[in-house]
Amino acid sequence: MAGEGFLQELEMPILKTITKGKVPVKIYTDDIEHEAYQQLHNISQLPFIHSHIAAMPDVHFGKGATVGSVIPCKGAIIPAAVGVDIGCGMNALRLSIKAHDLPDNLRALRSAIEATIPVGFNQHKSDKARASTIRSLAIGLDPILGKHPKLLKAQKKPYQTWVRQLGTLGGGNHFIELCLDENDDVWIMLHSGSRGIGNVIGQYFIRLAQKDMERHIHQLPDKDLAYFNEGADHFDDYLQAVSWAQDYAMDNRREMMRLIVDVLKKKLPKFAISKEAINCHHNYVSTEQHFGENVYITRKGAIRAGEGELGIIPGSMGAKSYIVRGLGNPESFCSCSHGAGRRMSRGKAKRMFNSSDLEAQTQGVECRKDSGVIDEIPAAYKDIDVVMANQSDLVSVEHQLRQVICVKG
Repeated sequence: MAGEGFLQELEMPILKTITKGKVPVKIYTDDIEHEAYQQLHNISQLPFIHSHIAAMPDVHFGKGATVGSVIPCKGAIIPAAVGVDIGCGMNALRLSIKAHDLPDNLRALRSAIEATIPVGFNQHKSDKARASTIRSLAIGLDPILGKHPKLLKAQKKPYQTWVRQLGTLGGGNHFIELCLDENDDVWIMLHSGSRGIGNVIGQYFIRLAQKDMERHIHQLPDKDLAYFNEGADHFDDYLQAVSWAQDYAMDNRREMMRLIVDVLKKKLPKFAISKEAINCHHNYVSTEQHFGENVYITRKGAIRAGEGELGIIPGSMGAKSYIVRGLGNPESFCSCSHGAGRRMSRGKAKRMFNSSDLEAQTQGVECRKDSGVIDEIPAAYKDIDVVMANQSDLVSVEHQLRQVICVKG
């Protein structure tokens, strides 16, 4: 395979290193396709990468930049290294009820959640989010749209859309689940991001970076790696916009969780909430200090795993998931995987599997089992147990969860 000449085999936990760029790429798995190798090698050739790049155990090829990449940048940011679902992440809440408090037939409970939370491209028919949340987000968005009015034209009814998409799921690999842990405690777990408005912001600034670099774009190994230098015209604008989208994604998950809790309160007589709650991004930018420098860290398909920090690593819709605590490993920039990671494309999954396969692989889970979600079949993802084994020095396991209900768009 092309590119293997600059791969060095290592002992665990870092299983491979790409050494032919300006900085090394340290990879926490040996299960990585050639296209992702090439993407990581391309990123390692950029002049502003600090120390090295870390690739998580769920790493795979992504649009623009590699999913599962953690990239420390000195004085620059690559919008594609965050992607278009800015602030996408997880929210989990442990409840004070047990498995035996759930009904024997979970279909009605799944239907009630689906009737409350719009999925796919749908949105609420009226404003469902708290008025204080809407006001706070509107105050932050107005200056961004004032500087970049073209963003207003990129989405139909932009203000109404982002307000009514607060508390909605989306499609693809986004989900809502009810899970049981090793003690039979019930958890709510969900995965979603910044919805349509985050997508518009992401695409807009990726194109803007490419336009700003028109005279230099030929010098890049890939045009999708166009970047903003610190101090350039649109650098601060991008930081402001991406920060807003991250806040929106966080609030979107909070609003969904609030609506789901309301459903369960009505449906489960013994319902009660525990104090344990986690809400974390896995597509985002943050300013952090690593290896003696203040840097802009982009995590695309990776979560922060600082020492003692709680995180969520979901498997596929028929596999187990994990609540973890970070070990603060500096080589990963205090990061870990954001899930199992795709093994095959959505198109390939649809060609290889059918509804019978999906039903067999999601046995015991109350979920959709129709052709519309075959691209999310568990076999399309890497083995979550192998992924967890490959990051044993990045996180420790607090809880192991298994799904009993899964809602998908």
